Amino acid sequence: MAFEVKMPQLGLTMEEGTVTRWVKQEGDAVKAGEVILEITTDKLTSEVESEFDGTLLKIVAQEGEDIPVKGLLAYIGEAGEAVGGAEAAPAAAPEVTAAPVVAAPVAAAPAPVVTANGRIRISPLARKTAAKMAVDYTNVKGSGPAGRIVQKDILAAAQNAPVAAAVAAAPVAEVAAPVAKSGSVELMDGDVVTKLAGMRKVVAERMSQSRREIPSVTQNVKIDVTDLMKFRKQINADLGVKYSVNDFILKAVGKALKNNKHILVTLDGDKIIQRAHVNIGMAVALDDGLIVPVLKDIDKMSLEEISATAKDLAERARTNKLNMDEYKGSTFSISNLGMFGVETFDPIVNQPDSGILGVCAAQDELVMDDEGNISKRQFMRISFTFDHRLIDGATAAKFELAIKELLENPMKILL
Repeated sequence: MAFEVKMPQLGLTMEEGTVTRWVKQEGDAVKAGEVILEITTDKLTSEVESEFDGTLLKIVAQEGEDIPVKGLLAYIGEAGEAVGGAEAAPAAAPEVTAAPVVAAPVAAAPAPVVTANGRIRISPLARKTAAKMAVDYTNVKGSGPAGRIVQKDILAAAQNAPVAAAVAAAPVAEVAAPVAKSGSVELMDGDVVTKLAGMRKVVAERMSQSRREIPSVTQNVKIDVTDLMKFRKQINADLGVKYSVNDFILKAVGKALKNNKHILVTLDGDKIIQRAHVNIGMAVALDDGLIVPVLKDIDKMSLEEISATAKDLAERARTNKLNMDEYKGSTFSISNLGMFGVETFDPIVNQPDSGILGVCAAQDELVMDDEGNISKRQFMRISFTFDHRLIDGATAAKFELAIKELLENPMKILL
């Protein structure tokens, strides 16, 4: 009897994974506990081990394919054992390539749950599946939490819909056209085309979603960090340590957030959630994308603990060794591009956070005091982007001034 290899669920919020690479090929012998393929889930690459001894009879999900949790990946059984083509169909369902099935509007169809701001509650995977299968989810009732539409609701709607042949060809073409992902760009000699997948795909989807859903505002503040730079240099020399500027910024922002809890809010439908923990997501740039490991309860950590934790998380993020819960649960985020010489930028809010702080490069400037004396000082700009539905401009400005006060008086960071 052939056994099914299915897409594992590696986290409570995981809805799908991408097949990155098949380590074993059809016809290869496999043993229980042996790695047979690699998958990309959210922002991590994970190995999938076989639960059975036998032969890899058939690979159903090809490299680059997005497969929902519990979707069929392959069959393992005895050499020569037949597996029916019909059995492989479930894994291919989300990647429908045949003529799309259109869910015809029904007057008595149950209405989906709509939030206070007029958006339908639907998961990202369900929305994508609806687009692929040309299902009008505005006529679908959700079975998920709080009436949220999930993928199985879309699949059920597609199965119960009239066959596509009953719909005129013109309307079908109109529905299918926006789903096209490629073909609109004229390629030139030397162009290289690769599929948007894995971490880059996740970043693209989440940044686009944030821009669509959040009315964001960015405010920039200029900070004199001359004393901070001297203070850091002195501490490193006296203690024989290597605290980075980012360590002091993390500590200062954590302290400012502790005293400005109104920044730690999240909008969930028509409800505002006041977050209880100061968990700062720290953006780490990778070769193929961006990952945001989280320093949890940073307001309770010493500068030494922050420095060690930040270095450890960044290193393991770059070597793909983070655990899934180490990049979940942020209530605020920081993106530091100062080391790249960036003077100012508008960071995009990392949902469900309501704000993100962009940290820019420290630069030398000449200033004149009240007596006309000219001196060289170092200035750094911070760019605070926030969800204007939850945070007002004046509220944001007070938070920025709290950060400014700490960074301009570095001893206060440690007190």
